[in-house]
Amino acid sequence: MSSPHSKSAAVAAALAALDADRTPERPVYRAAVRALLAALADRVPGRSVEVRVPPYGAVQCVPGPRHTRGTPPNVVEMDPDTWLRVAAGRLDWAHAVADGRVRVSGARADLSAYLPV
Repeated sequence: MSSPHSKSAAVAAALAALDADRTPERPVYRAAVRALLAALADRVPGRSVEVRVPPYGAVQCVPGPRHTRGTPPNVVEMDPDTWLRVAAGRLDWAHAVADGRVRVSGARADLSAYLPV
């Protein structure tokens, strides 16, 4: 799944499965998470925030001070379901953070201005 068409198909398939209260197939889930992480990194290039969606991927984004070793000072972490919903605009960032579905640390870790992708 490397073409943009197959990545958008993976995102659509994963969201359809979640909408039907099903877990997407693992390859589809992985491709969808990675496609939306890549879209975020393309939209907001930088290296000051690390966005983690274990076990499928992580990207660095947002302009600002560059992080090079150890645990980054600005980290956003969430499960794949939450990431797909937030990135697609189906779940509000503030609600996801308030509900504890998104874990954030650091002054630059608020991604609300960049979502949905």
